Amino acid sequence: MSNEVIAIASDHGGFDLKELLKADLEEMGYGIVDLGCHDNSSVNYPDYANKMAAALLNDTAKRGVLICGSGIGISIAANRHAHIRAALVHDGLTAKLSREHNDANVLVLGGRTTGIEVAKDCLKIFLDTKFEGGRHQTRIDIMS
Repeated sequence: MSNEVIAIASDHGGFDLKELLKADLEEMGYGIVDLGCHDNSSVNYPDYANKMAAALLNDTAKRGVLICGSGIGISIAANRHAHIRAALVHDGLTAKLSREHNDANVLVLGGRTTGIEVAKDCLKIFLDTKFEGGRHQTRIDIMS
């Protein structure tokens, strides 16, 4: 059981997957901060990337999950913030490497491109994987 809080947000293209992953987060024992959106009505993904950036900056959560239709737009918007390392992943391996090598603090998924079981697997691996540090920290430092 974890006491860590995970922030989660999506646009309309990721809403359905967001709702499914919230249930998985609860089952894994994580606290959840749902930053929206709250239905399938059309919204602008940069707004939700900005909400995630604010939540991580003010320590509402240490890590987060973002979802838009493809995952591309929301990851671009999130990575505009210096304290965000948002990784668009497509499978368990990319989820694992995003944490081990990049110390990603935001998992990004495509609601229209990622199957439910793959998304659940990515989420679990992302949350369970530790950053390796070492030579990878040197690279993170270059980006800071």
